[in-house]
Amino acid sequence: MRFTVSPDGTAIAFEQFGDGPSAVLTGGALSTRHEGLPLACELARLGLSGVVYGRRGRGESGDTPPCAPVREAEDLAAVLGDLGGGAACAFGVSSGALIALGAAARTGAAPGRLVLFEPPFTGAVGQLQDPARAARLAELLDRKRRAEAVAYFLGEIIGLPPASVAGARRSPAWDGLTRIAHTLRHDTTLLGDATLPAAVLTAVRVPALVLSSDASTRLLQDAARAAAEALPRGEHRTVPGAFHQAPAEAPAPVVRDFLVA
Repeated sequence: MRFTVSPDGTAIAFEQFGDGPSAVLTGGALSTRHEGLPLACELARLGLSGVVYGRRGRGESGDTPPCAPVREAEDLAAVLGDLGGGAACAFGVSSGALIALGAAARTGAAPGRLVLFEPPFTGAVGQLQDPARAARLAELLDRKRRAEAVAYFLGEIIGLPPASVAGARRSPAWDGLTRIAHTLRHDTTLLGDATLPAAVLTAVRVPALVLSSDASTRLLQDAARAAAEALPRGEHRTVPGAFHQAPAEAPAPVVRDFLVA
């Protein structure tokens, strides 16, 4: 594990697997760098270099206030810069895709290519995020009701059915989710009302591949297509998977082919 320092002084922890062209993985809500390890290792097996890092407030990474999307884009840019700048690819998952977009719209250590897995721009296809939900989540976090905040996020913002939320509460991963509940502020701030950020998208000049899972909802698949269409050099692909996720072996060869095209 190595550390880099973001412009606001926040230490960001990252790990690198393999020694080929780099693909830096940015996770979504309630994820740590450990969730990216299978994909990083699969990319390394295919001849790339998979890099995972802890978003601020997660694991060994620091968390300097205030919470702002630009800070997270700076974190990713710092990792890219530590790898020598112009890393082959930034790969963002869900809200992590919003961070990757922000970094790609910057100058300097922006990635040479961009892969986005199901950026949650549901507002682009008719389902805006109600700001009252983000306010309610912030209220729960302010009152230190971490478990309730995670359950509220999963059920009311992500839209999981009650049985799935109850199953998450019973799972061995629940304690880990509640430990990083405070980072949900970052994700709801990034998402906003879930509309396409036109100024950011049009500023992304690098080739961009937007992926979606064939088992996700039509809403998320349509949102991915809308993002690809809005990017100046965007394209869309569907990969085998489950709801809002895919096993490492599904996107890895697609990413490899995209990078060496």
